[in-house]
Amino acid sequence: MIRIFSHYLHRQTLLQVFFDLGLIVFAVVAVVLSQEEAASSVIPFVASHGLSLAGCMFVINSASGLYQHVHNRSLTESCARALLGLLFGLPLAYAIFSLLPVDPGHRQLVTFAAMLAVAAVMVHRVYAAHAGAQSRTRTRILIFGSGAVAKTVGATLKAADPHALIVGYLAGPNEESSEVPANELIQARGSLTDTARSLGVDEIVVALSERRGGSMPLRQLLDCKLYGIRVVDIATHFEKTLAQIKISHVNAGWLIFGDGFNQGVFRTAVKRICDIVFSSLIFVLTLPVMAVTAVLIKLESKGPVLYQQERVGLNGAVFKVIKFRSMRTDAEKDGKPRWATLNDDRVTRVGRFIRKVRIDELPQLINVLRGEMSMVGPRPERQFFVDDLVNKIPYFAVRHSVKPGVTGWAQVRYEYGSTVEDSIEKLQYDLYYVKNNSLFLDLLIMLETVAVVLTGKGAR
Repeated sequence: MIRIFSHYLHRQTLLQVFFDLGLIVFAVVAVVLSQEEAASSVIPFVASHGLSLAGCMFVINSASGLYQHVHNRSLTESCARALLGLLFGLPLAYAIFSLLPVDPGHRQLVTFAAMLAVAAVMVHRVYAAHAGAQSRTRTRILIFGSGAVAKTVGATLKAADPHALIVGYLAGPNEESSEVPANELIQARGSLTDTARSLGVDEIVVALSERRGGSMPLRQLLDCKLYGIRVVDIATHFEKTLAQIKISHVNAGWLIFGDGFNQGVFRTAVKRICDIVFSSLIFVLTLPVMAVTAVLIKLESKGPVLYQQERVGLNGAVFKVIKFRSMRTDAEKDGKPRWATLNDDRVTRVGRFIRKVRIDELPQLINVLRGEMSMVGPRPERQFFVDDLVNKIPYFAVRHSVKPGVTGWAQVRYEYGSTVEDSIEKLQYDLYYVKNNSLFLDLLIMLETVAVVLTGKGAR
């Protein structure tokens, strides 16, 4: 894993992105260089057009979910996503290179090369997601511990990356019983440092069930670090592996003294400017969609097209969120707040569709323009549920240290949830966002939101 702007990315993903982008630029420049009569002065123009197309393809592939680290995706689904990318990529390549300031013959050749490169990128995306997965170089990880905590760490790592190379588990000094498979236990080869070096370990995850009475060999762990072996605790392991902050394995000290939670005046100001620009642009572009939605809602059932409901925002301030009405007007006729469920019978037919593709969220752009919400942030909850969850879930109030968002890390990462347990799971993603939020992460979330909308698999 590589950390970029406080967000962890798979090293293999970055390599794939650079390979795809480089392939497009190389293809168009190579065609020009192969033509003896082509003037060298046009190479900068060709390269700049190639970079423009490469950037557009990065956005398309990201929005199609082709760079997501998913292991249970079928070959058919990957091909479908690649075909969707081609539907946008090929016309885009033709449009960009039709503006190339060269003679028609060379322009046609370079345009063909660009379109061929786009097709090659899509083939590579499918190959890398399936046939190429077996050949990836993996980090060699030693889990220091053999109890229940170590077992959880191993299971999490394997679920997040089935090809992760766990060299084994090394029992701690005071761990008397083991809960991991016996064949995965490693016999110490001298000190912890000697054992790690002899196994060629790249990273050690400290997952000891017992940390008192000298269970933590700090000097040996420091020696491992001095030899270039990364040493991480459980909380950091979950943060980078799952892009979550597991509240069951974190304490206030880790949150306080660790890095992150950097809001800052400059960051806040830039985010606000981006919110205004993006929300205004999206609002204008989606006006026809919103108009059609309003008509369909009115035709299907009596009642207002929009509904407003009090939600908790930044620093606990209450505001009224604006959304398209997707439920019957008597959804809470008894006056008692209820969680929305996956197959909620209160949802209308039109409402079920607009919730699936998130059209019902579009009026929240007005909240963004008002400054009550941001484009990206934790989902705003109702005061009734917030009061209940603050008492039941540690650190729940931390999510109110940033503005709520139209979309967010938890919303693109977690399936539909309507229980306290689901709220805990979502909170762990929200904490990760609050701790590591940056404009870079906001961009990734917005791109993943597009993928969620296209596939209709978003959490609500």
